[in-house]
Amino acid sequence: MRFMNREVEIAIIGAGASGLMFGALFDKKRDILLIDNNSKVGSKILISGGGKCNVTNGKLKSNNYLGEGYFVRNIIKCFNQYDLLKWLSHRGLNPIKRKNSQYFCEKSAKELVELLKRENRYSKYMLDTKVKSVKRVNGYFKIDTTRGTIVSKKLIVASGGLSFPKIGATSIGYDNAESFEHKVNTLSAGLVGFTLQPKEFFFKSLSGISIDVKITVDKKEIEGALLFAHKGISGPAVLDASLYWNKGKITIDFLPTLSIDSLKSSKKHISKILSLPNRVAKSFLKELDIEDKASNKLSHKEWKKLESLKNYSFAPAGTFGYSKAEVTKGGVSTDEVDSSTMMSKKVDNLYFLGEVLDVTGELGGYNFQWAFSTAFICAKGFN
Repeated sequence: MRFMNREVEIAIIGAGASGLMFGALFDKKRDILLIDNNSKVGSKILISGGGKCNVTNGKLKSNNYLGEGYFVRNIIKCFNQYDLLKWLSHRGLNPIKRKNSQYFCEKSAKELVELLKRENRYSKYMLDTKVKSVKRVNGYFKIDTTRGTIVSKKLIVASGGLSFPKIGATSIGYDNAESFEHKVNTLSAGLVGFTLQPKEFFFKSLSGISIDVKITVDKKEIEGALLFAHKGISGPAVLDASLYWNKGKITIDFLPTLSIDSLKSSKKHISKILSLPNRVAKSFLKELDIEDKASNKLSHKEWKKLESLKNYSFAPAGTFGYSKAEVTKGGVSTDEVDSSTMMSKKVDNLYFLGEVLDVTGELGGYNFQWAFSTAFICAKGFN
């Protein structure tokens, strides 16, 4: 079925978190059309958080985001985690707090998607539809799609980033921005694992083991779990570290709760007192060329080698790429977007929401909160 020259008031490219939230925020009927190249709405919501969707975080701050701080603060203070949780609760969804401060859907992410669909009762959809190009003609937006042409008075770009190409992620949001002469800052995979240089290939033999570490990258310290993987290293701490890494070295403290000096008088074998899984401890000792013997028998030179586990520095070879990335770093420059409306400063009635902007949150619900907060700011200007 094709829609030829269909005219709407508001066209939204993307039926994900930010696009659906925008449509859900209207109490009165508006002529809204959501366009998405997937066969169902909320595809990324449905697979996130192990299928339970980490909706937001109780410890929401602007420094949990990579992006221009003033821009981020302006937006999240207008619709923060408490506003979101209250909004959801009034509609029958009460996310459960887990992992100290992270809020997840109680049963599954379908709960959130179904809620957003119900609240979009006035919205219409064009699914399985790719946007090929967008032009500005006589003050209207002419949207050329694989199912015909849409003409809209207002256009909202909520198309997400390049991560998860298997569920239809494309560059259409960035392409549209550039076609309207917006600056798109360098794009790269974010919240993603690191691949390794040959010197660290021994990490791969530890695949499947998780340990707590502290990672320092670009003056940012991240504490959490590191997971040794077949392709390199992953886990929450590594994924957060990837936000702040572009190239060069990172430093890992593999013994964040341990003082090396406290071990020196022990008569136990060093592998037994390193606060590491046995396989990990022995692998590091082998790599450092240290015999696994009583701690009080180690030489001064061996202790010096062992201290490197507190500040192990190396340069990742790269990342696992967009297919494994949670998000896309970079995006539409926030210098060219009004934080009080989400409207372009270059083109009237053109808006940008969520991940397509050059703002990326850490793990823990920050990116979904960003999607919902930007949608709220934008919809507020329409009501």
